[in-house]
Amino acid sequence: MKALRPRSAASTERPRNAPAAGRASRRNGAPAETSGALPRHLAFAYAALVVYASLHPFTGWRDLGLSPFAFLEGGWPRYWTGFDLAINVLAYLPLGFLVALALRRRLGNFGGALVALLLGALLSLLLESVQNWLPARVPSNLDLACNAAGACLGALLALLVGERLARRAAAWRHLLAASTHAELGVVLLGIWLLTQLSPETQLFGTGDLRQLLELTPAVPYAADSFFLIEAAITACHLLAIGLFARTLLGARIAPAPVLFNFVLGALIVRTLAAAVLAPPQDALAWLTPGAGLGLAVGGAALALALLLPDPWRIALAALALMAGAALVNLAPANPYSAAALATWRQGHFFNFNGLTRIAASLWPYIALPYLTMTVRRRA
Repeated sequence: MKALRPRSAASTERPRNAPAAGRASRRNGAPAETSGALPRHLAFAYAALVVYASLHPFTGWRDLGLSPFAFLEGGWPRYWTGFDLAINVLAYLPLGFLVALALRRRLGNFGGALVALLLGALLSLLLESVQNWLPARVPSNLDLACNAAGACLGALLALLVGERLARRAAAWRHLLAASTHAELGVVLLGIWLLTQLSPETQLFGTGDLRQLLELTPAVPYAADSFFLIEAAITACHLLAIGLFARTLLGARIAPAPVLFNFVLGALIVRTLAAAVLAPPQDALAWLTPGAGLGLAVGGAALALALLLPDPWRIALAALALMAGAALVNLAPANPYSAAALATWRQGHFFNFNGLTRIAASLWPYIALPYLTMTVRRRA
């Protein structure tokens, strides 16, 4: 009969010491939970948006013969408002928060927060110095200080709630598809929602490159043709974005109610943005007969497409995305967009308009490679 060996002292003490080690790691600032790739993708996306908003409209570059860091020696700016200060602080707060969350896995909570503060201040310093060559921009040491303060507040916020937020995000991770790139898809979906804040774009329409390439509309405006093209644009993009969102859902999630609520949320965002950025009476100006028909046709097509296998759905999403982008570039000028834009292109809204426009112009051409990568992994 085989004798049983008694457990060693080390083996009996390990369970008692393990929690203490875990508590020690928390005291040293190491994160207790992993936060996944979502904060990293969000940090990169938000940093790109900050760069674009800070340097828009990217025209009229000139050299004044000054040092790019001469603004650091300037005194208090002559013209400033409390709104400007608040905007500069709030603009960098999400950046500091997201960078701190993205770095907490490697550097710990405190290390990630410190690096987030430094990176936020460094990015602001770089952008303020580049503004020396833009006539529409005025570099300011006060802006730099406010941006750094915003990054600091964001990093501190990550210290306070980052670990709790990471645990909640991990608990909700099962809602997403079992893919290493699902978090990137969520970021792309969020950027698409951002494009719906602009009154310039047609409902759900993205991919218009004519303004970036300085091209004129290929089709002259006519009421009948605009009605049909607008309906086709709305239907194609609704089908594309619905199937794109479907690729992000887990296998056990019922897609129909989730997609319905997502589309409804996008319409609410569109309405609220129009009510805030344009006259309130134009809040529902996007609900034209063409857009209404496109919603009905696109919704019916999406309901049928959900019955298809995964590879077919993804291929159909890519096809609808390309068709919608092609139609957007062929469509005549939107008669509503020019009037709506004239009411809100001023001050900080000018930068916001440029931000939403570039996101709307490039979104399909970024989403298409993502769909290609997704279908290859599922094939």
